[in-house]
Amino acid sequence: MLRRLALTAVVPLAVLATAMPAATASGAASSGPVPSAAPTSGPFAAARPALGPLPMPLPLPGFLDDGQGTGAGGTDQARTRLTVSVENSGVPGADGTFELECGPTGGTHPEGQAACDRLAEAGATRAGRQELFRETPEGTMCTMIHGGDAFARIVGTWEGRAVDTTASRRDGCEIARWNSLVPVLPDVR
Repeated sequence: MLRRLALTAVVPLAVLATAMPAATASGAASSGPVPSAAPTSGPFAAARPALGPLPMPLPLPGFLDDGQGTGAGGTDQARTRLTVSVENSGVPGADGTFELECGPTGGTHPEGQAACDRLAEAGATRAGRQELFRETPEGTMCTMIHGGDAFARIVGTWEGRAVDTTASRRDGCEIARWNSLVPVLPDVR
């Protein structure tokens, strides 16, 4: 049903875009000048929009692929594919390099489904999409608490966006950031 709705919105716009220049042309069959709402004098007279074909709208993701969110092409690749490298975590089996794929869940990550659920939870909110992989801004005042020598690097794609970030536990801000990424990163508390 959504596909049909999207197509019924796109087709009339395409017809309107091709008919618009023909409707504004004046020729021998024209019955004379057509009154216009555009100002002919004053400060707004110079700002006239250029007439021409209207731009074609881009298909919205989710409408043309039955809600899968992959666009009109419908690729089989996971929208989330991350490589997580962890060092010095102190958690048995947590150090190493792991692959994480979501949609469907796959890879070598020890907590793949829980990690994908956490990423989906963060992606469901605007703040989560903006903050999840953002590094602590330079000059941020953070508590001087050392949370250990754990270090991680996350590289790949999350919800179609490129990710290349590092995480550590060197101060309070980084500890909070690490904890927000659990279970993508190991819980070292």
